[in-house]
Amino acid sequence: MGAHALDKDLEAVAASARAAMVREIDASGAWAPDPVWREAFAAVPRHLFVPYYYVGVVGGYERRWGESPDPEARERWVRGAYADTPLATRLRDGELLSSSSQPSLMAMMLTELRVEDGNRVLEIGAGTGYNAALLAHRLGDDDLVTTVDLEPEITEAARRHLDAAGYHPVVVTGDGARGVPERAPFDRIIATCTLGSIPPAWLAQCRPGGRILTPFATGLVALTVRDSGYAEGQFLPTPAYFVPLRGTGRPESEPVALGAVPRRGREHELFRFLLALSRGSLDPQEAYALWEREGRPGRERYGITVGGGREWAWLDDPEGPYAWPLPA
Repeated sequence: MGAHALDKDLEAVAASARAAMVREIDASGAWAPDPVWREAFAAVPRHLFVPYYYVGVVGGYERRWGESPDPEARERWVRGAYADTPLATRLRDGELLSSSSQPSLMAMMLTELRVEDGNRVLEIGAGTGYNAALLAHRLGDDDLVTTVDLEPEITEAARRHLDAAGYHPVVVTGDGARGVPERAPFDRIIATCTLGSIPPAWLAQCRPGGRILTPFATGLVALTVRDSGYAEGQFLPTPAYFVPLRGTGRPESEPVALGAVPRRGREHELFRFLLALSRGSLDPQEAYALWEREGRPGRERYGITVGGGREWAWLDDPEGPYAWPLPA
């Protein structure tokens, strides 16, 4: 039995699990400012985008798949597809290439993207295609959504999953750091991979007043684009770890396995965030002294500015005393 052709009982399990996932995201408050996303998550069948995935076990990963001959294994696969957890979907030599991010984190990011009717959206990192399907459902027009990924295997799989779910956004194989100029301009750009710097192409392909939401270091930064050479914005309070962007502009940073909120102590994460953001400009002792002196600032007090041919991260004020250059 194909993973896209469930029997009646398994379809009922999928519907029940999807409703439970939506209730769990409800409880998190992820989409309070824009409840239209609730309807999108309730409608788009996540299991169609993860015909197989891997769960961590002692010593490695266990594969769950929808074509297992074991009915109980198929049910575990369906229920797991709707867990509020990231799912590893593509591995190569032990390295994670692609994943389906934690649904509550996806809901928060999509809400913070502040999509409006008629917006043209570019997604960097096609993944399974699930996020593009949610965007297409929200906007009600497949042509408004473009998703790009470097790996042909990933984009081909995303197209198959999207077709199976009945969505047809534009899927492009290419370097996400270069954007998709033939589909520009965009009103919103969202990335599902972490960066080491903000690609200039994104600003050039975003309309003035547009919004860019991207993982950066161990957080999520929301930039407002003023023009093709200037953007500025602050971090959201939520920690988030994603796989690095591959291709041009791949950050030389510690890769983290999945798009997820890490389960570490809050203070540890905030201090690690400052170290990651300063990119070696501060040694750990200097960073800790600064962090203590400034009242142990949370992520929302940090920001990034791109302008005048340079990029820098900062605490509280782009022109203040605490600023760190970022690599171009």
